[in-house]
Amino acid sequence: MMSLLCITIISLTLAGSTYSQVTSPPSSPPVKVFAALGSNITLPCRLQNSDTTSFGNIGIRVRWTKVAEDESLNEDVLVSMGFHKKTYGSFEDRVFLQELDSDDASLIITEVSKEDIGKYHCEIINGVEDTVQEIILEVQGGVTDGVVFPYSPPVGRYNLNFQDAMQACVDQGAVGATFDQLFEAWKGGLDWCNAGWLSDGTVQYPITKPRAPCGGTNSKPGLRSYGRQNRMSRYDVFCYAPALMGRFYWLVQPDRLTFNEAVQACLNDGAEIAKVGHMYSAWKVERYDRCDAGWLADGSVRYPISRPRNNCSPTEAAVRVVGFPNKSQKSYGVYCYKADQ
Repeated sequence: MMSLLCITIISLTLAGSTYSQVTSPPSSPPVKVFAALGSNITLPCRLQNSDTTSFGNIGIRVRWTKVAEDESLNEDVLVSMGFHKKTYGSFEDRVFLQELDSDDASLIITEVSKEDIGKYHCEIINGVEDTVQEIILEVQGGVTDGVVFPYSPPVGRYNLNFQDAMQACVDQGAVGATFDQLFEAWKGGLDWCNAGWLSDGTVQYPITKPRAPCGGTNSKPGLRSYGRQNRMSRYDVFCYAPALMGRFYWLVQPDRLTFNEAVQACLNDGAEIAKVGHMYSAWKVERYDRCDAGWLADGSVRYPISRPRNNCSPTEAAVRVVGFPNKSQKSYGVYCYKADQ
């Protein structure tokens, strides 16, 4: 049954039709989404009850609103009624529904700006049912304020379709990199021969040292592009991690840890086990340097070297990857991350 608290009646007009909508408080806990400045981002929203007709049917309406503390300052973002959709204000022609399936009302925002920061409500109206989901968007950094890094999952390279690739970046404290971000990273020396997804749905990789397996020895340095690919195809992904808004650190422990012990040790220290994006950002932006291999949240073991030296990373500054060892091994320490309060 719909909550009777804080109910507001809203009248919307779209494509010549008007309907009244009852807006109730959010039906589920808020979801926090992080985006890099200038990137594309998806705010997730799905129909809770899948036993319905699809969004293509006029029986289901979707309304996205940017919510202010003063309700009179709320901004309409997008309204969908059947096949008719309308965007508003600064969001006009810059947002659209993802619609991966009949239950998907997720909103894609392109060219994210600082003005997009804030709280959003996704309201799905299906007959008498009203689903309200709350999403909080945070925007950090810009093209040069963070770091682009390649990522492949524990199961190995070329195992991510587009949706899984974008989610993998989010899971690692980052977002899918844009073309501009990858281009800037290439100009800064990024050289990587594995092809990866970008946030625009293209697949590319940066080469600074042409060689046979990476486009040939006679090719010039640059971004190698496979163009826009079928989103179910599988590649790696290039992620973008903004500058940290917290503290990344090595947790001193008397003994080496299993993965589960590492997770708990960070929690006991009032932090969380660090993500891959946290390590790359600390390494690139803050020049973090430590020659100790430690667990990260994805089950990998890595260490960041900004000052190349023997026995660590003798030839270049880099985040070194040990791999994805058995999580029961007591062979490593742990890196933690404590967000600013």
